[in-house]
Amino acid sequence: MKNKISKDITNSLKKLKLKYNDNFKVEIPNDPEHGDFSSNAALINAKLNKMNPREMAQKMAEALQKKRDYKKVEVAGPGFLNFTMSNSFYHKFLIKIHNAKEEWGSSNYGQKKKILIEFVSANPTGPLNVVSARAAAYGDTMYRIMNFLGYEPFREFYVNDAGNQVDILAESVELRYRELHGDKIDEFPSEAYHGEYVKDLAAKLNAAEGSKLLHYSEKDRLEKMKNFALEELHKMQLESLQKFGVDFENWMSEKKLRQEGILEEALSYLAEAKCTYENDDAVWFCSSKFGDEKDRVLIKSDGNPTYFVPDIAYHLTKYQRGFDTMIDVLGPDHHGYVPRLKAAIQALGLDVNKLEVVYLQHVNLFSGGKQVKMSKRAGKIVTMDEVIDEVGKDAARYFFIDRRPSSHLNFDLELAKSASNENPVYYIQYAHARISSIRKKAKKAKINLKNFDTKLLRKLTLNEETELIKKMIEFPNILQGIANAREPHRLATYTHELAGMFHKYYSKYPIINEKNPELSKARLYLILTLQTVIRIALKLMGISAPDKM
Repeated sequence: MKNKISKDITNSLKKLKLKYNDNFKVEIPNDPEHGDFSSNAALINAKLNKMNPREMAQKMAEALQKKRDYKKVEVAGPGFLNFTMSNSFYHKFLIKIHNAKEEWGSSNYGQKKKILIEFVSANPTGPLNVVSARAAAYGDTMYRIMNFLGYEPFREFYVNDAGNQVDILAESVELRYRELHGDKIDEFPSEAYHGEYVKDLAAKLNAAEGSKLLHYSEKDRLEKMKNFALEELHKMQLESLQKFGVDFENWMSEKKLRQEGILEEALSYLAEAKCTYENDDAVWFCSSKFGDEKDRVLIKSDGNPTYFVPDIAYHLTKYQRGFDTMIDVLGPDHHGYVPRLKAAIQALGLDVNKLEVVYLQHVNLFSGGKQVKMSKRAGKIVTMDEVIDEVGKDAARYFFIDRRPSSHLNFDLELAKSASNENPVYYIQYAHARISSIRKKAKKAKINLKNFDTKLLRKLTLNEETELIKKMIEFPNILQGIANAREPHRLATYTHELAGMFHKYYSKYPIINEKNPELSKARLYLILTLQTVIRIALKLMGISAPDKM
């Protein structure tokens, strides 16, 4: 709408043979009494035409008032133009939205820019937890929106399947495996993985192999257990994500990076750039030269790389694959880590501005008004699967994106399960289902939109009806704002507001009235269009749009 008004303003200036530049703005006023839109076009161009701004604005208002799309064009203050749009203008937009169907809001806004979204990337040492669930909902929703807007997004999960943590995993499974064969473990090591899933892995391995692994050399036995555990846990994480409606185009393996020599390649580039040095038998990266607080160890004195090296190598591959933008979705504990990573990217001579980092804050679970402690051994909900089983995929996805990424998320399990208007997911889905019910009622009353005459939309004269249309018109801009700011919570907010506007409208005015079929058809046209917008929004959030509740 802003673009349309801008074009009309430009055309009016041309017709009035006035000089102009296009630096003026068209905005929505804070005060509704100032109209639907406001522009400073006269203020910006008055000096260029050696005119008083109010005088120029008055000439423009008179020219613009002749267009049917404007109910009123008024001059305010020192020379602002205030626009009140006509009902016919909104009705034309309603027709446009209705005809667009499931494509309303989609565009080529992203211009096929290649965007890599790396998210979840949990260590393959256990089931996915609620923090991973928030990352999964966030990353997948961003992917869906960007894809809808004409970007070329790509979802990636980085698997840390090498290094110390997977060695500890193998040792943990071995201890539980030995227990099954009579060994008594007086005290399970504190650094080991204690979850019940480790016992389950050991039992599954034992069912497949029996006692024969006891006769392997320690090295071969641990390698067998490591590979078995990694494969099983990868399957577990994959199944959890699929249950949550999240897919990945690629799973990038750290082990594979090591095997293909990418770590050595990254180290070689840093050395060639004269950004490394030796000290105390270790190899250091002079990251302080690039804004980091201190230099970092790359190769320890024992010859093994620190965990920092695979991360550098992994990000090197991101650049080598030619993405326009790379988004890393990380937890809040990575704030101190990112500066050294960006320092390495700069040292490699790469464009650090192509890398974006989104920090997702912690998740606090609440049940019955009390915070649920994150303790698997206490039997409390902590995994992604348990949350999905408790509240359902739809509620889980909505609640995990319902807050700004930088905000702590308080997840109320009881609210997420409730079938009430206080539950935003229920409230939105009920709006969609309610409209489906109205459609059936209309069919029984033999009121349908076959051969619908759009002139009937003139009967939509209520302020609430105009506001509903305005809200639907906003949708493409909402999506573009989300893509720019990386804030999908705006879609959750928008959809909840749109559903609320519908519920209030429905409770106040009858949609189907057999005594007034023309008004009924116009209102049915309006709400079926609204239902489509709700359905699109739910799909972008990975949430179902039920016809019955």
